[in-house]
Amino acid sequence: MTASPDYLVVLFGITAGATGAKLGSDEKELILLLWKVVDLANKKVGQLHEVLVRPDQLELTEDCKEETKIDIESLSSAPQLDQALRQNVLLPECFYSFFDLRKEFKKSCPGSPDMDKLDVAAMTECLHFEKNSSVSRYGASQVEDMGNIILAMISEPYNHKFSDPERVNYKFESGTCSKMELIDDNTVVRARGLPWQSSDQDIARFFKGLNIAKGGAALCLNAQGRRNGEALVRFVSEEHRDLALQRHKHHMGTRYIEVYKATGEDFLKIAGGTSNEVAQFLSKENQVIVRMRGLPFTATADEVVAFFGQHCPITGGKEGILFVTYPDGRPTGDAFVLFACEEYAQNALRKHKDLLGKRYIELFRSTAAEVQQVLNRFSSAPLIPLPTPPIIPVLPQQFVPPTNVRDCIRLRGLPYAATIEDILDFLGEFSTDIRTHGVHMVLNHQGRPSGDAFIQMKSADRAFMAAQKCHKKTMKDRYVEVFQCSAEEMNFVLMGGTLNRNGLSPPPCKLPCLSPPSYTFPAPAAVIPTEAAIYQPSVLLNPRALQPSTAYYPAGTQLFMNYTAYYPSPPGSPNSLGYFPTAANLSGVPPQPGTVVRMQGLAYNTGVKEILNFFQGYQYATEDGLVHTNDQARTLPKEWVCI
Repeated sequence: MTASPDYLVVLFGITAGATGAKLGSDEKELILLLWKVVDLANKKVGQLHEVLVRPDQLELTEDCKEETKIDIESLSSAPQLDQALRQNVLLPECFYSFFDLRKEFKKSCPGSPDMDKLDVAAMTECLHFEKNSSVSRYGASQVEDMGNIILAMISEPYNHKFSDPERVNYKFESGTCSKMELIDDNTVVRARGLPWQSSDQDIARFFKGLNIAKGGAALCLNAQGRRNGEALVRFVSEEHRDLALQRHKHHMGTRYIEVYKATGEDFLKIAGGTSNEVAQFLSKENQVIVRMRGLPFTATADEVVAFFGQHCPITGGKEGILFVTYPDGRPTGDAFVLFACEEYAQNALRKHKDLLGKRYIELFRSTAAEVQQVLNRFSSAPLIPLPTPPIIPVLPQQFVPPTNVRDCIRLRGLPYAATIEDILDFLGEFSTDIRTHGVHMVLNHQGRPSGDAFIQMKSADRAFMAAQKCHKKTMKDRYVEVFQCSAEEMNFVLMGGTLNRNGLSPPPCKLPCLSPPSYTFPAPAAVIPTEAAIYQPSVLLNPRALQPSTAYYPAGTQLFMNYTAYYPSPPGSPNSLGYFPTAANLSGVPPQPGTVVRMQGLAYNTGVKEILNFFQGYQYATEDGLVHTNDQARTLPKEWVCI
């Protein structure tokens, strides 16, 4: 609408709570509506209309009672809001357009006060209006003044034209977001405390009246790929973002939602993507997205189409299905499905936990941002971005120390930017007691520092003294907690377990025994799986014997691996220490004939020739000493090699 309208409606609302600039910020219900029609063509103002509205909770604040002079008795007999609107006001589509009187006044009177100070009283003062004593009731006087202000603006000498109104989006539009897109930091908020079943439409309803950008509601997922109760919301302007911040601790159902400022970078991390496959999948607009979780790995598109049946047809048939896979093409058990309308989507969601094959399928309403986020997590990077696992020459068991020796310390609360050199400075005199390669920084599931570190000391006495002397010392304005622990406790925490005042809790994901039960190995050899490989490849791939030292994973300890929990970084050492053992130390290492090592993560087309070439420089058995296995629990190819 670019032409000037013929009529304007001056609308004023009063709630049971705060008034003035704070109106609506306390989430109180509407109790009074007042409006007048302004005839712009004839420069006339119509009569005042006033409707009381009965709130669900008949409670008024003291400020409201003092300002409005409304009592509970008069409200108890009033109609509720939906009834009042049907009886008095019909809201056509044009009512989704509006003019902000402050902005229009600022255009016609550039010398007026700033926007944050420009209210009805300030505008009447600028126009030198005399106060009308015949209308003194709160609300009615404001409507009267606004009508007069509009008449003054369209008359001489201002001759203001009302054109290009703002619009309120009555429907949220889904869409995609590219990682290359530039997003203003002043348009993004973070909403916390959402119910886990919330959708982008629920978020749009929570921020109703504010314009969310297309595809601007991005639900956040936790390490397990489940919603964590947070969302990043992008608005069309800073003004709408500021109004959204005023809804801090407003309610969605029975839960209050916290609203904080966020950045454009935060939004791109969640909703941004570069996959052409995802962009093509989401190119069909006005589609309802449903996420399937728990699919059999052998499930096909035809089986998914048959699962939903005729009552909820998938948009485009098999073209409306997007399977989520790992980078090597293996299925994850997740898929996204498009439906043309809300009715089909609701019919589909009723199949929640129905069986497909021998597995029950979980169904959730999803969003375009969630599709992008899941694809980014599974397809763009490996689940555990560790260095390529090397082959470990296995040490005889007599070199493995007992697990109950508390010769390690745990540092908790480190600055995220802390380095090994910072830890050495922090420990001071105790840094000389650190074992070679004995500093283990703990990373979170995103590969970033978690604030924890484990350090292997040369003796339990030095570990005890370090914990006593360094506990709660500061490092870069943060105090760091230092605790004495054992190698077993360190392993449990690094593999996803917890260590606190209540004791040691094992990791949540316990794998079966890593050695195939059908094969036996010499008793003195301890087979360490490559999940436990944390030594630098540059050391281990060099064909020289390793110095006997404290094994990172003690013998006899049940190994755990939680693919979504914290994981250790490669062990580090001070720069002043040599990475390789001296020749004198190497002379005491006994030979290890018949040692068996395990290779994991091989490509499916890897042959014997490629494996033997990999071990060039080592002495290995003949091809008969190479055993191919297939662990059904992991569905990854593995090899056992005698060296």
